[in-house]
Amino acid sequence: MRINILQHTPNEGPGSIKEWSISRGHEIYVYHPYQFNGVLPTANETDMLIILGGPMSPNDSDEWILNERKLIKELLDHNTPMFGACFGAQQIAKTLGCSVGKALKEVGWAPVYLKSDAIEGLPQKLVALHWHEEMFEIPDQAELLFSSDLLENQGFVMNHRVIGLQFHFEPQADDVREIVVNDAQYTEGSLLKKSPKEILNHSVPEENKEVMFKLLDYITK
Repeated sequence: MRINILQHTPNEGPGSIKEWSISRGHEIYVYHPYQFNGVLPTANETDMLIILGGPMSPNDSDEWILNERKLIKELLDHNTPMFGACFGAQQIAKTLGCSVGKALKEVGWAPVYLKSDAIEGLPQKLVALHWHEEMFEIPDQAELLFSSDLLENQGFVMNHRVIGLQFHFEPQADDVREIVVNDAQYTEGSLLKKSPKEILNHSVPEENKEVMFKLLDYITK
């Protein structure tokens, strides 16, 4: 299976998603449309789409952001497996006609709570990395999957093929270090009140990779 990954900033890579792809025998192709003149894959060459996070907003008018949503729409129409993290989840929701707007700023490690039994074997509570201050509405076709203490709409699942998460399960220890050392200033004003040092000193929960694998297995079965 060809997995096309849309990466939107240098310090937010696929993390454990890459490990899952390798372990399942898939090939990954990583695109950087924010940097390389909006280059995107076509729907015909996409067996699965991963849409990662980034500092931009789906409400921005950059041509590549709009073209991403055209690709998402085409793949949704073809029932192609799709996973979105943060900005990626917002892009999926926006494509489905939902609004994306300002939310309480959450930056750092904080718990999320399972709100659906659609996917078997997921813990009721997990600690995830948050790095956002916008939120999506839950699409009508989707089911609420996760909530946090500060924000209800933290994740959704749709049609056994699409998952969007406002937070991050995919970063491993090296990824967290890369995020923090390059974007430490973003912690300012977060209601989680976690310093860059505190975020760096918090170990990545072992179950996060396991859950990430389960989510990806679910949408590709």
